Amino acid sequence: MSTLQHVAIIMDGNGRWAKSRHLPRLAGHKAGAKAVERAIKAAQKNKISFLTLYAFSSENWSRPQEEIDGLMKLLSDSLIQYTQTAKKENIRLWVSGERDPLPAALLTQLDQSVQETAQNTGLTLNLALNYGARQEIIHAVNAAHAAGEKNLTPEMLRRYFYHPQLPDPELIIRTSGEERLSNFLLWQAAYSEFYFTPVLWPDFDEHEFEEALAAYAARQRRFGGI
Repeated sequence: MSTLQHVAIIMDGNGRWAKSRHLPRLAGHKAGAKAVERAIKAAQKNKISFLTLYAFSSENWSRPQEEIDGLMKLLSDSLIQYTQTAKKENIRLWVSGERDPLPAALLTQLDQSVQETAQNTGLTLNLALNYGARQEIIHAVNAAHAAGEKNLTPEMLRRYFYHPQLPDPELIIRTSGEERLSNFLLWQAAYSEFYFTPVLWPDFDEHEFEEALAAYAARQRRFGGI
């Protein structure tokens, strides 16, 4: 088995979880925040170096404003707790995505959390927030052009991604039974293994995380070879 450094998760199913319990959608997002805590602990336990979580996509702005406002408040509230945990447990926080149109107060909070954990050397938690893979590629191309780069190669373009030092994910997990990338890490997923589970994100726990790792361990990665 190849070394497993980076696990990325498309956290899907909060709304369906809430609907099945006749609860408002925000209740599903709050339950999903608890699942984030479990995923972080599972990644630490299994010595994963990088964990990327698809927290809010650039397409999610089309949701009802009330839900967006609730999500932003939940993220702000959760970030306080995650930052304190990160400082205690040597976790480094990164954020991938476009800053505009995220609320200014949230951006300040994110910047502070990133700065406060920058020297930590344990798990790197990368929040994909207002993230879209196509936007990241366009961002990189425009930045490379502005820097005067010519005859771009994949290696050159990578220098202009949100986090050039972030290794490609060996494993991408998606919950809730959907089987698509939804504009997530399109470039980086070129040789990723995929694990799809019907489990809704709020029900995802350490056991489910380790089931995905076991499925990955059973596969052979050839990268186009024999």
